[in-house]
Amino acid sequence: MARGLMRTLLPGFLAIAVFMTGDGFELTFLSKYVVDQGFSSSQASMLFTMYGLVAALAGWSSGVLAEMFGAKRIMLVGAVSWIALHLVFIGVALPSHIYPLMLVSYMLRGMGYPLFIYSYVVLLAQTVDPSKLASAMGWFWTSYSFGIGVFGAYLPAFITPVIGEYYSLWVSLPFSIAGLLICLWFVPKTRNADLDAMSTADKLRELSRGVTILKENRQIAFAAVLRVICNLTLYGFPVIMPLYLATHTNGGGAWFKVTEWSTIWGLLFVVTVFGNVFWGRMGDRFGWMRQMRWWGCWLSALGTLAMYYVPQFFGRNLPLMYLCAVVLGMGISAFVPMGAVFPALEPEHKGAAVSAHNLASGLTTFCGPFIATVLLETVGFAGVCWAYAICYIGGSVVSLWIRPKQPGFDEKGRRIDRSVSTETMPAMASQSSAVV
Repeated sequence: MARGLMRTLLPGFLAIAVFMTGDGFELTFLSKYVVDQGFSSSQASMLFTMYGLVAALAGWSSGVLAEMFGAKRIMLVGAVSWIALHLVFIGVALPSHIYPLMLVSYMLRGMGYPLFIYSYVVLLAQTVDPSKLASAMGWFWTSYSFGIGVFGAYLPAFITPVIGEYYSLWVSLPFSIAGLLICLWFVPKTRNADLDAMSTADKLRELSRGVTILKENRQIAFAAVLRVICNLTLYGFPVIMPLYLATHTNGGGAWFKVTEWSTIWGLLFVVTVFGNVFWGRMGDRFGWMRQMRWWGCWLSALGTLAMYYVPQFFGRNLPLMYLCAVVLGMGISAFVPMGAVFPALEPEHKGAAVSAHNLASGLTTFCGPFIATVLLETVGFAGVCWAYAICYIGGSVVSLWIRPKQPGFDEKGRRIDRSVSTETMPAMASQSSAVV
């Protein structure tokens, strides 16, 4: 990306990193905390499952809403709703020990972060050269990883032993408020002139296109399936791993403390910070789909199973668990081109394509915990991990039917030889200089 454009986008990346620090505070300990309060592991898992369902709906709507009303405006709506509902959850629901109130307030809070971060994806799609969009998405996911995974995991690891889980939830608020203020003051506004001229009915039809496009464009549907698969463990492991590694619930081994699990989880995101940038560049250079098919799917499957089996065979071995985190982190970050694939598959309706991407992104926050909720009581932690691994392997097969028009590559994902006849050079040059 050009330096001027990067300076324009930098406040948005910073806002996402800071805001998602607040959003990620609870991931490494909330399921265990809820169980410690007398609720079952299934009830703890259900909190995350319903949260993910609302996040899926919010993610679906965010793409077109951001095009209709402006990305910055929808980001602010998401941040304000998250802060308000987080206050209800930690200030009223948790102290009351009323599970329905906990469930409702927590799941409704799930609409906040997708509106905030995925609206920014629309801004990127509107302003970044398509040939550089995967790299831009690499920086986007790096910001996300810094927030939800690095700071969101390591800060609680230091804070929770001092003030406890409940008060650590309060510490997340300043970060979310700071992210809101950075967005308010520094993120640029964008407009879509075509949508400004639309009637309300036309705008609603455009919103619905975020779902109907899955039927109209088969490759978008396949891409959505792969997008759901690619982050299953990212949202499923925060539910099961604190219980598996730090308690004896459902056959857990209690090999590690929750704070040690936080460092393992934090390292995974440290790896994704660098992996997102690395894989973003590699995808732009060597092909999006091949990278996700062979590196994303298979490394993720290997890392998922290793996370389960290493404690079984080696017990309390932090170095090996850190190695598992590195493998899984590199696998997950290899999917970074997904944000560029959807607009490339439907260039005439980028907002709808991004909405389909965001719907799938939200569904993975639902499906990861949902798989754990359904399987945990029957097949235990091993069955849940194998279910995730099988999904990743299946995703490798699904990717064969996804063929985006990546600049510089043919429809089969093979790099176009730049020494081809001069007749093709003007078209390639115009492709590389296009600005969304």
